[in-house]
Amino acid sequence: MVIATTHSRVLDAVQNGDANPLFQPCRLGPFSLPHRVVMAPLTRSRARQPGNVPSQLAACYYAQRASAALIISEATQISMQGQGYAWTPGIHSREQVEAWRQVTKAVHKADGLIFNQLWHVGRISHPALQPDNMLPVAPSAITPAGKAFIENERGEGELVPFVRPRALTFEEMPYLIKQYERAARNAEAAEFDGIEIHAANGYLIDQFIESSTNRRNDAYGGAVQNRARLLLEIIEGLIPILGADRIGVRLSPLGKMNDISDEAPESTFGYLAEQLSGYGLAYLHIVNPALEQMQKGEKPEPYALNMARVIRNKYQGTLIVAGGFNAESATQWLRDGQADLIAFGRKFIANPDLPERLRAGAPLNEDDPTTYYGGGEKGYTDYPSLEQDRGEKAKACVDQRWR
Repeated sequence: MVIATTHSRVLDAVQNGDANPLFQPCRLGPFSLPHRVVMAPLTRSRARQPGNVPSQLAACYYAQRASAALIISEATQISMQGQGYAWTPGIHSREQVEAWRQVTKAVHKADGLIFNQLWHVGRISHPALQPDNMLPVAPSAITPAGKAFIENERGEGELVPFVRPRALTFEEMPYLIKQYERAARNAEAAEFDGIEIHAANGYLIDQFIESSTNRRNDAYGGAVQNRARLLLEIIEGLIPILGADRIGVRLSPLGKMNDISDEAPESTFGYLAEQLSGYGLAYLHIVNPALEQMQKGEKPEPYALNMARVIRNKYQGTLIVAGGFNAESATQWLRDGQADLIAFGRKFIANPDLPERLRAGAPLNEDDPTTYYGGGEKGYTDYPSLEQDRGEKAKACVDQRWR
């Protein structure tokens, strides 16, 4: 294993007099970033049907946001088995790979950098989304609370109750890892600059990691070393394909999304952060443990801040933190050394030129939650930049100028 360098030189760079650390350069694996504003992965449910293929409009959407220091693509299922929501894109068919290549081409033409987030949802699915209407898979056969978003017989989105998943057998684990390896090769063929392994938010890898969803009694369950095994084996399978410095990992310590929890989160995620430090990855990306409080404008709880410190102290590489940030809080976390880059999600939806707006202290466009999932241009590619009004930006997409 390659031992990751510490974040000390990154911290030194942001502590440069009164300079705004959000706009200090940063090294990310083999890449030199001009600033530290990252675009977080954002599910938009606009893949072309049939086949869950990224649309031509997606090339415009991502190219509009190419001023981000790094774009992390929307979560992309690694296989048909990995799908959990209607109209989300995959990276497992030839048609999907070719469509993603048009997206990366547009981003690169706009001088952007883009990683593909690899996704398997595990139990957060439904037979209607699975090949041959099979049961979703999971580490253990535990039904999640909540509902799945499927396409019904009328072609409409519909919420239906989750079903009890099927527990993966020990013999299936190598095949599961090969799904990730195939997806990584496909991402490379689509000319992504790297990949991010989605191990957060209650999806499959997180289901293995956290104690509430992993009741196995084999080598993938029980002690944290076993629950972390799947993630580490996936990383070790992907390094020969891409190189460690083009691989990121996303975790969500203290996350509650998709009915998940852990009995000893500091121990679990501290162990993971320590193990991940040994691989020389491009980065570790965590969902802010203080997300809920910061989204409400409240002071973060001590336990949430302590979790963030545990991750920062245990992980000695580049750390991205996402969730609940504005310009002021992002700057403070960088100054305090609690992160090396800050990822913004919803703010990037409505502000394609977010780094420029943050740098200038300009007002931000308000996002429209009714257009987050599904649909076309509205709420997707029609938000204005500082320099272009709404009609001009939409026209650029219609004219396929980004292709």
